[in-house]
Amino acid sequence: MGESAASAIEADVAIVGAGPAGIAAAVHASGAGRRVVVLDAAPRPGGQIWRHQSRESLPGVAREWLDRLDRSGAVTFMSTGVVDAGPGLRLGAEHQGRPIVVHAGSLVIATGAQERFLPFPGWTLPGVMGVGGAQALVKAGMEVGGRRVAVAGTGPLLLPVAAALRRAGADLRLVAEQATAARVLGFAASLWRTPRRLAQAVAYRAAFAGVRYRWGTWVVRVDAAEGELHATYTDGRSTWAEPVDLLCAASGLVPSTELARLLGCAVVDGGVAVDRLQLTSVPNVYAAGEPTGNTGVDAALVEGAIAGLAAAGRGDEAGAYIPARDRHRDFSLRTVSAFRLREELRRRVGPDTIVCRCEDVPYSALRPSWGARQAKLATRAGMGSCQARVCGPAMQYLFGSAADSVRVPLLPTPLGVLADLSESGNDSQGADR
Repeated sequence: MGESAASAIEADVAIVGAGPAGIAAAVHASGAGRRVVVLDAAPRPGGQIWRHQSRESLPGVAREWLDRLDRSGAVTFMSTGVVDAGPGLRLGAEHQGRPIVVHAGSLVIATGAQERFLPFPGWTLPGVMGVGGAQALVKAGMEVGGRRVAVAGTGPLLLPVAAALRRAGADLRLVAEQATAARVLGFAASLWRTPRRLAQAVAYRAAFAGVRYRWGTWVVRVDAAEGELHATYTDGRSTWAEPVDLLCAASGLVPSTELARLLGCAVVDGGVAVDRLQLTSVPNVYAAGEPTGNTGVDAALVEGAIAGLAAAGRGDEAGAYIPARDRHRDFSLRTVSAFRLREELRRRVGPDTIVCRCEDVPYSALRPSWGARQAKLATRAGMGSCQARVCGPAMQYLFGSAADSVRVPLLPTPLGVLADLSESGNDSQGADR
């Protein structure tokens, strides 16, 4: 094969994503005797939830699954971004600057979720970052000791992130949950059905005991003055400002469905639609974990097991995991209901508020009647390096616009890599080329 040609790899089961769902799928598919290839953009397996510098820093369950992956025989390609996909389950990817093509009999999509950022004045200032982003940086060694930090947003993720920041030495000032007290307390009361999750929630809250945890509270704006940030909060009755060095603010998670949509998989209510064995609407393509809208590491492990076994032709064995999967889906539905976004979050946005931060597009440049395509044509919103991963969900929330079609490449990719993939016959027939 020539210097410029893409390396070709054959697999019975290809798995995109090496978080808990992808790991479980790989372990079970390999255990069924299949040739398994795992592709992930991160430098180490584990996904966001098990992001680590050293394996010893992880909880026992994470180390156990990573050890099982090591022993499984699955071939893992880390620092590898899947940028194209086509008929016959051909995946085009960039592996450390070089193109590779994977030909698979079955595919498991375990691409996780991404943070949902809803714009407000000042959200692009240095020192304002996502809740999950802060969690990732702390795990990677970011120094927060003594820094004044506030966490604001919605959903169960606020608790472990606040706990991690406090353990890392941050001067945690406030945790603001936008959901009402009635919804949060009702959700907490329902945790008796899942005792392990209840114990986790209690432990996380204990880790930042003494810190204000306010329900029905959200950020209105952030201003930079005299070398420091001032975050303005409201509970709908009163408004106040407090100085912070770091504000961690996001509005939950949205499933990462770009690869699934490129392949033509049906998406319902923001998540990839799957059947009882995690099969999507496309033959031989399965999805597991956050892309399906089913949240949490426990759900991801169970769905990954089902998808891995089904993709390996062991659907009868996969059936044993279905009752547990259904219990996790019930938890996800309760989570979505309890932490649904309040209408007031739309009203924070002013004419000058940046909506698309890659292309510096303000709210005043957009029109509620536009779809994603028209917004791109008129303003370049969604055409930056994030490819609408940030502003896309924001515009959907602000204007009710549908998600735009997916195009190749799925990730920023050197032209030489794309040319080599094209020469290798991996010219995807994905949506709206």
